[in-house]
Amino acid sequence: MAKSPGEPRPSTPPAPVSRRTRPAKAALSADALVSAALAILDADGLDAVTMRRVAQALDTGAASLYVYVANRDELLALVYDRVLGEIPLPAVAAVGEPFPRWRTELSTLVRTAITVLGSHRGIATVALGDVPTGPNALALAEAILGLLAGAGIDDLTRSLALDLINLHITAAAAEESAYAAKGAEGHTEESAVAAMDEAFGRLSAADYPHLVSMRETLTAGSGDERDAWGIEVLLNGILGTPARG
Repeated sequence: MAKSPGEPRPSTPPAPVSRRTRPAKAALSADALVSAALAILDADGLDAVTMRRVAQALDTGAASLYVYVANRDELLALVYDRVLGEIPLPAVAAVGEPFPRWRTELSTLVRTAITVLGSHRGIATVALGDVPTGPNALALAEAILGLLAGAGIDDLTRSLALDLINLHITAAAAEESAYAAKGAEGHTEESAVAAMDEAFGRLSAADYPHLVSMRETLTAGSGDERDAWGIEVLLNGILGTPARG
């Protein structure tokens, strides 16, 4: 029967929907694992980086991750090395050549390394009790040794100095991360200094004569000023204390 003018046409049945319309998963790789783990680290801290959490971020099962890393420790080592890659490294002199700017360059490198590692919520602690040997860790070690060569110190002293400088970077970066975490909760350098001053103000001079007499001095100077002084002390100590084999 002919349709009347203006009569609606029968609706067209919807096209079948494929079960494959869901976006394809990103291809798994060690690099993808590291990227996912680093995003979790920066968002929620080191403790949040678990194999299960990384697997969820990659929309896969935790068992799939073990094709690329042996365990969480290995994954964190890769994340640590990825972060080290954010540190700009200075050019250094060739072996045996003088390098007058070594001290300025090394001080800057140490401070930058602390800042970079400290900005990634506890990742610096991964280096504690371990000797990182990833490509970026090796590049950082090579730069430090190359700069120390400009100081004219012997190889054994340079070797021990490398350990000491790395330990300082790790500890200072871990502390910086801890301060940043407290800062996210509303704590500031000013509030920390005020709390310290208040605590010293309650002390008995009979029991703590040095703390009481130095109350103002103990809270003097900014964190940056104290950090810069610490690096100077570290370098002066290395220069003035040759190793004895």
